Amino acid sequence: MIIRENSMLSRRHLLSLLAAGTAMGGAAGLTTGVAHAQAAIPDITLGDPSAPVTVVEYASYTCPHCAEFHSDTFKDFKAEYIDTGKVHFIYREVFFDRYGLWAAMIARCAGPENYFGIADLIYAGQGDWARQGDPAAVADSLKRIGLQAGLSQGQVDACLQDAAMAEGLYGWYQENATRDGVRSTPSFLINGDMHSGNMNLSQIGQLVDEASS
Repeated sequence: MIIRENSMLSRRHLLSLLAAGTAMGGAAGLTTGVAHAQAAIPDITLGDPSAPVTVVEYASYTCPHCAEFHSDTFKDFKAEYIDTGKVHFIYREVFFDRYGLWAAMIARCAGPENYFGIADLIYAGQGDWARQGDPAAVADSLKRIGLQAGLSQGQVDACLQDAAMAEGLYGWYQENATRDGVRSTPSFLINGDMHSGNMNLSQIGQLVDEASS
């Protein structure tokens, strides 16, 4: 489990970082409208909305334990609990830093139906892109992941320069985190009860089974 409360960015600081220049692909930075536009942010979901258990995962793309959950546990969890109709799964991004925000913007670039395919690539490459010190190099690495997933150069450039989406995502994250008391990643809200920390299939499965009984 990673406790990151003191690392949360203020909206003003976040947007100043986003608008800082070349890391987002040009001297102009983000497209206009940062102060006023806020995009409507849909939840990313899998499974039957009427399933007896709803699991909401709160995760950051720069969190190593989140990457471990998605590489070691999520595939089996999906097969055993989501695909069988036992769980309605909701994935919500957490933003402790600008790199995590940029990754989420790329993951959402191709629409919800392609989200988890891109998410898998982002998590798999986390050790390469997320640890770079140069923001421009991070942005370029995330763009390459988008291209690998089948997006065009124009699409990845536009996604990373979408100011309304950046502000909308960050405001949405703050609202979710405040409402549900998110203090660390990964965290799992299981039928309204919060559980923090990475879990294996047996651990999260037991919580799901208890919630459905």
